Amino acid sequence: MYYIGIDLGTSSVKLLMMDADGSVKKIVSKEYPLYFPNPGWSEQSPEDWYRETINGLKEILDGEDKSKLGGISFGGQMHGLVALDKDDKVIRRAILWNDGRSIKECEYLNETVGRDVLSKNTANVAFAGFTAPKVMWMKENEPENYAKIRKIMLPKDYLTYMLTGEHATDVSDASGMLLLDVKNRKWSEEMCKICGVDMAWLPKLYESYEAVGTVKESVAKELGIGNNVIVAAGAGDNAAAAVATGTVGEAKCNTSLGTSGTIFLSQKNFRVDPNNGLHSFCDANGEYHLLACMLSAASCNKWWMEDILKTTDFDNEQAYDKKLGTNHVFYLPYLMGERSPINNPLARATFTGMTMDTTRKDMTLAVLEGVTFALRDSLEVARSIGFNVERTKIVGGGAKSPLWRELVANIFGIPVDIAATEEGPSHGAAMLAAVACGEYKSVEEAAEKIVKVVYTLEPNKELTARYDEKYAQFKQIYPALKNVFPAIQ
Repeated sequence: MYYIGIDLGTSSVKLLMMDADGSVKKIVSKEYPLYFPNPGWSEQSPEDWYRETINGLKEILDGEDKSKLGGISFGGQMHGLVALDKDDKVIRRAILWNDGRSIKECEYLNETVGRDVLSKNTANVAFAGFTAPKVMWMKENEPENYAKIRKIMLPKDYLTYMLTGEHATDVSDASGMLLLDVKNRKWSEEMCKICGVDMAWLPKLYESYEAVGTVKESVAKELGIGNNVIVAAGAGDNAAAAVATGTVGEAKCNTSLGTSGTIFLSQKNFRVDPNNGLHSFCDANGEYHLLACMLSAASCNKWWMEDILKTTDFDNEQAYDKKLGTNHVFYLPYLMGERSPINNPLARATFTGMTMDTTRKDMTLAVLEGVTFALRDSLEVARSIGFNVERTKIVGGGAKSPLWRELVANIFGIPVDIAATEEGPSHGAAMLAAVACGEYKSVEEAAEKIVKVVYTLEPNKELTARYDEKYAQFKQIYPALKNVFPAIQ
C-alpha cells in the first residue's frame, strides 16, 4: 500500500506519496494566488486550494497502481478562517494565519475579557492570526457575511470536507482557533459565547491519526481510485512536520524555517507558559506541545532577495564564513507584525547599524541572523519555564541552506540534526494516513521506524560565544522601537 500526504501551504499545495515503509515515491506541488487587499491583510480562495489539490492528486496518481492507495491525510496552514453558508458554499475568501486585521478584537479579548480568562479556557491568549478573532472581525465589519455562517473550519479541513463530505478537524489544528479547551481536548462553550460562535458551526473533533471517513464516490470516480480510500484528520502544519522529524514524546524540539518560522517542543503532559508567549497546543500523537511561531522567516529572505534586490541569485554561502559572528548590521524580521513571543501585530521590520562600508552581504546575512535571533527569543522563553532543549531537528525551505543551518546551531548553541527526508508536513501527513489505515500501531511507532537522522551539525564554541554577544545586542532593538511602531502605522 501507499499513502498520500497533502501539505496545504500559503504559497502552494504539496503532495507526497509514501510507501508503507516510509520511503518517498513521488512529490508534486501546485501553486495558487495569495491576496493582500489591505496592508496587513492576507487572504486566499478555498476553491483555489481544492482545484489545485485535485490537479495534484491526478498528477501524483498518474502511472501508479491506484488500487494500492490506502489513505490520504493533511498537514495544513493553521488558524485560517473558512466560512461556509447553509449550502456549504464558501462565503468569502479565507482570512489567513498571517493576517493582522483583528487587532481591535484581540485587544478586547486580551484586555477586556482578560488574558487569565482566555488562558483558563483555551491555554492561550488572543493573537491576530487566530481564528476566533477573525470571526469577531466578520461580525463587526461584514455583518451580512457573518449572518450567513453555518460552518467554520480551518484550511485543510475544507479539503477534508470536499473529499469526504464530513465537517471535521483535528485537535492539533483546532488548538490554534482560541475556541478549544486544549487541556481537555474539547470545544470550549464559554469561549464560543465570548466570541460569538454558535457551537453548531464547529466541526467534529478527531485525533490527527483517526479516520474521518472515505473518499466520496464523485471524487473517487474523478481520480480513478476506490471509494474505500481512507481520509485521516491530519494535523496543523507544524504538528505534521514534527511527526515527519520524529519530534513526538517528551522534551523534543523541531525548528522550521518556512514562510513562517516555528519552534516546536513536544511534551507528554499539558503545560502552559505563564506569560503565554508560547502557544500550548494538542499534539498529533494524542499528547501536547508548546509552539512558538514567528510570522516571517524564510519569507524575509525571499522578500529581500526577490523584491528588494530583484534577483533570484542567492549568494555563494561560503563567502559568509569570515563574517559569521562579526556582522554589525541587525534586522528585525517583523514584515507582517509578530506573534511569538511578543504578540505585536504592529511591529515592523527594520535594518539597524548600517554604515558607509555596509555591503549587500552584510545585509543579506543580517536577514538570516535576524530570523534566527527572533526564533531564539522563543527558545529562551521555553528554557525559562524549565524546558530542557538539548538539540533540534530542522525542516522547511530555509533548512536547505547550509549557512542557515549553521546559524541555527551557533545562535541556539545546540546540535542540529538533519533527517534523511526534509519534506515536513506532507511526509508527516502521509505517516498519519498510514497510522489511520493500521500500517503502524501508533504515531510513535511510525516515527521510530521511518525517521532517520543522516548527520548532525555541532555548534562551534567560538561562534556560539560571538553570537551570544550579538544576541544580547539584538534583544535591545525591539524594546527601543516598540512605541515607535504604532506611531508610524
